[in-house]
Amino acid sequence: MGLIPQTFINDLLERVDVSDVVGARLELKKAGREFKALCPFHGEKTPSFHVVPDKGFYHCFGCGVHGTALTFLMEHDRMDFVEAVEALASMAGVEVPREEGAAPRDDRRSKLLDVVDRADRWFRQQLRSHPDGERAIAYLKGRGVDGEVARTFGIGFAPPGYHNLLAGLGGGETMTKLLEEAGLLARPEDGRDPYDRFRDRIIFPIRDSRGRTIAFGGRLLGDGKPKYLNSPETPLFHKGRELYGLAECRKAVRDPQRVLLVEGYMDVVGLAQAGICEVCAALGTAATEDHLKKLFRVAAEVVFCFDGDAAGRRAALKAVHTALEVMEDGVSVRLLFLPEGEDPDTLVRKEGEAAFRARLAQAVALSEYLFDELARDLDISVLDGRSRLADRALPLIDRIPGPVFRTLMRGRLAEITRIPPGELDGILRARAPARDARPPPDAFAGYAPDDADDAPPFEYDAEALLDRPPEQARRAPAGTRRNSGRVRRSKEDLAAMLLLRWPELADAVEPERVRRLAAHDRAGLEVLLTLLERLHETPGLAPAALIAEQTGSPLHGELLRLAGAEIMLDRQAMQGEFDDALLRLEREAVEARRSDLMVRIRAGTATDAEFAEHLALKRAATGLMAPEAATDGPRA
Repeated sequence: MGLIPQTFINDLLERVDVSDVVGARLELKKAGREFKALCPFHGEKTPSFHVVPDKGFYHCFGCGVHGTALTFLMEHDRMDFVEAVEALASMAGVEVPREEGAAPRDDRRSKLLDVVDRADRWFRQQLRSHPDGERAIAYLKGRGVDGEVARTFGIGFAPPGYHNLLAGLGGGETMTKLLEEAGLLARPEDGRDPYDRFRDRIIFPIRDSRGRTIAFGGRLLGDGKPKYLNSPETPLFHKGRELYGLAECRKAVRDPQRVLLVEGYMDVVGLAQAGICEVCAALGTAATEDHLKKLFRVAAEVVFCFDGDAAGRRAALKAVHTALEVMEDGVSVRLLFLPEGEDPDTLVRKEGEAAFRARLAQAVALSEYLFDELARDLDISVLDGRSRLADRALPLIDRIPGPVFRTLMRGRLAEITRIPPGELDGILRARAPARDARPPPDAFAGYAPDDADDAPPFEYDAEALLDRPPEQARRAPAGTRRNSGRVRRSKEDLAAMLLLRWPELADAVEPERVRRLAAHDRAGLEVLLTLLERLHETPGLAPAALIAEQTGSPLHGELLRLAGAEIMLDRQAMQGEFDDALLRLEREAVEARRSDLMVRIRAGTATDAEFAEHLALKRAATGLMAPEAATDGPRA
C-alpha cells in the first residue's frame, strides 16, 4: 500500500466542513459564525467547545483541546490517521489515492507486516489441524476459554520442532530473512541455520491499534522455561509501547469508563471470557508512560491489577511513580490488589463477573495509595514524621503535569502534614526554583468566541505591537487579553496570523524577500517562513490544510494558536498591516546581516563576495527604509 498524498489530505480538509463532522457526533448550537457544544473530552455543564467552520478547526476553552476534522476523528472516534482520512474521504464521496514508490524502509515494513500476518494465519491453522493442536485446545478448555473467545483473540498453536514455520510458509532465502527480522526465527550464535522461536506453545497474536498483527506471545504447553515468551523488539514491535488485548478491547467496548491493566495473556482472555472486555496487558514489562498515554486515549480511568503480596506492592509503587508523569487533569488511576495466590483469570472464574466488577469499583485511588505507602514506616502523629512525609511527597507531586490534580495533591499533603498550603508552596519553590510549572498552553490567548460576553474583542495597537523588543515579543501571559482587552503580538506572529486568515496575502511576497528572511536567525520566524514557502508552492492553500500538514511537528501547536486569534480588521487594513510587518522584519534581517559583514570587513577577513554582498544589502536597506526615515534630513 502506498502513501496518501498530502495534496489529497489538504483538498479533503477543504471539501469537508468540520461542523458536519463534529455535528454528526455532538449536538451543536449556532453562535454567531461558529457553533458550540458540550465538550466531549471533559465533563462540563456549560458549553465551552467551539467549532469554527470558516477556519476549519475546533477549540475547547475549558480543557484546551483543539484541532481539525481529521484530528477530531482520531481523538473522538479513536481512529488512527489512515482510518480518519478514509472516513473523511467517504463523507466527501472520493477515493483515497496512494502514491507509488514509497521509501525502501516503508516497503520493508509492509513486507514484514505481510509475513507476520501469514505466520498468524499459519499458527491458527495449526491449532485446528496439527495432531498436537488437541493438547492446546484441551488446555484452553481447561482454563474456561471457548471457541468464540479463542477466535476473537486469534489464538493459535506453534507445534513442537525447530523448522515448522519456514516450511509452512514456503521456505526460501527471502522468507528466512523476513522471518528473522520479524523475530519469528532465531539464529544460533555459531551461525547455524535459524530455527523456530516459538515451539510447542499456545500463540497469542499481539495487534497494533489498527488490529494488524505485529508480534506474538507464546505459552509453553510442556515442561521447560520460559513459561511465557514474547517476540523480541523488531521494526514492527516495541514492547514498551504495545499492549496485548487493546485492539480487541476497542472493538468490544465503544466507550469504556475504565480500562483494567493486568499482567498476562490468559488474564486478558479469561476476563473477556467472563464478559469483562475492557482489559489489556503489558507485555512482560512494567507499564510505561507510552502505555498509559495510549490507555488514557481509550478511557479516562486506568485500573492497575496487582497481587496482594509484597512483590505486588513494590510493583504498584513503581507503577504509581510512572503514572504521576502522565497524570493530566481529567484522568485517574486506581489500584486493585487481589487476594494472595490469585490472578484475575482464576479469581473471575471463582467469583464471576459481577463480584469482580464490584472489586474494580472499590479499587484504591492513586492519591490515597501514594500517601499511605509514603507514610507506611512513619509516625505522622509527630512533627518529624510529617516532615519526612512532606520531604518524600513533594518531589513526586511536583512531577504531576495536570495543574488541577497537582494542586489537589498539594492540598491533601497539607491536610496530612498540617502545613498551611501557602507555606507548602513556598517550600516547593525553594526546593526547585527552576521547575517548569507547566502552565496550560496559551494556544488561543488572542481568540474569543463570538458569544463570549466576558471577553472583549481583539484590539490591535499596531505601533506598540510592531515596536516590541524581540525578547518581549513571545507569547503574552494568558491573562493579558481579559485583563487589558488588548493582545500585543510580535511582528512575525502578526504576519503569520494574517496569512492564516488571508492565505492570498502570500501571492505578492517575492521569493527574494523570503530568502532574505530565511537568512535571519531571529527566533520565531520558522512558522512565518513555513507558511510563505507552502503558500508559494500551493497558492490559496486553506488554513485547515496548512495546519493539518504540520500534525505531529513542533509547529502544529503554534499554527493552531495563531489561527485562533480573532483580528478586528477589514481586508484592506489586513493588507497594509501584513506589508508593514513583513517590511520591518525584512529590514531587521538586512541590518543584522550587514552588521555581521561589517565585523568581517573591519577585521580584514571579508572575501570579495562578502564585500559585494555588503554593498548590495546597503542598497537594499535604502529601499526598505520607512518613508519617514528616507525623507528626514540631517539633524542639528
